[in-house]
Amino acid sequence: MRLLIVEDEKRLAVSLAKGLTAEGFAVDVVHDGLEGLHRAAEGGYDLVLLDIMLPGMNGYRVCAALRAAGHDVPILMLTAKDGEYDEAEGLDTGADDYLTKPFSYVVLVARVRALLRRRGGSASPVLTVGTLRLDTAARRVHRGEDEITLTAKEFAVLEQLAVRAGEVVSKADILEHVWDFAYDGDPNIVEVYVSTLRRKLGAAAIHTVRGAGYRLEAR
Repeated sequence: MRLLIVEDEKRLAVSLAKGLTAEGFAVDVVHDGLEGLHRAAEGGYDLVLLDIMLPGMNGYRVCAALRAAGHDVPILMLTAKDGEYDEAEGLDTGADDYLTKPFSYVVLVARVRALLRRRGGSASPVLTVGTLRLDTAARRVHRGEDEITLTAKEFAVLEQLAVRAGEVVSKADILEHVWDFAYDGDPNIVEVYVSTLRRKLGAAAIHTVRGAGYRLEAR
């Protein structure tokens, strides 16, 4: 999943980006409210982590502007401010959740995953495709009773295919949601990960649709 962090505390932003990247997310970071609004409005993000106290435009206004323009991307507000009125204002402008600094990183990741599941229309963190089960909270994969060990990036690629099981997912879609905005490496990296997944899951698990992308088969 592709996340946008809009946070002017650069050390915090970098720390969050590193942690979430290690969790398998593709993460972009900006430090200004106006740029955050521009990036989020372009679309392509699955969730926005939005600070309130930002230069250029504060988080309340960024959130309100996105909602007014019809963007429904989940927004998790981060702020050093606290109190029920601040929380109410954030939610009233269209935020989906609210976290006050300092916060537990574990709680942040749990909130992010919960919002992503909610957007996907599922309260369960487990995706089931045939005999394959992906626990998106624990980041574990089982086929029947057997656990399959995957790296964070392998899991992220498989997750993109699993949430759209039976559909063709293009290489561009996978790149956009698993690697970050700044990635300028070889786009064939997707083929490398798909090949690795086939070795671990079975050659027939992921079908190549020539010229279109990949489809995870329910077997």
